[in-house]
Amino acid sequence: MSTNNPTEQERKPLLKRLAEGLMVLALAGMVIAVFINVVLRYVFHTSIVSYEEISRLLFVWLVAIGSIVAAFEGAHLGFDMVTSRVGPVTRKVLFWVSQLLITACMVLLLWGSWEQVLAGWSSYSTVLGYPLALGAAATLVLAIGMLVVVVRDMIRGTPTESSETSVE
Repeated sequence: MSTNNPTEQERKPLLKRLAEGLMVLALAGMVIAVFINVVLRYVFHTSIVSYEEISRLLFVWLVAIGSIVAAFEGAHLGFDMVTSRVGPVTRKVLFWVSQLLITACMVLLLWGSWEQVLAGWSSYSTVLGYPLALGAAATLVLAIGMLVVVVRDMIRGTPTESSETSVE
């Protein structure tokens, strides 16, 4: 039986599919690097030091990209004990206050990350020698991605609801 309904993968925006693909590659790279190092340590009593730096950098980027994807899906942990007990007007005011606080935090993160990226261009990792700005750039991308989510939610006037069921 054939239907014209697109699959879930086809409905996802291209940017989200790209982010999820990057997360898969980062996780696969981490698993491979750590597995090889574990085998080398316990079987041959040696290791490849550069794999530790690679897996650390991949982990930082995996967390940053994963946080952005979770924000777009509305999958971050939420606390609604207060908002669920107030009227719609107060709930709307609290929504705007929270969005402004998140915006302020992300602007500070963006500013600090940019400063770290600038400082990191002249500092290099111990083993591989890549600029430490690569690690700091992950939080820069995180701040920009979260700001995009906040602006989207502010335009909608409501936070993104997760498709998952909540725990009562």
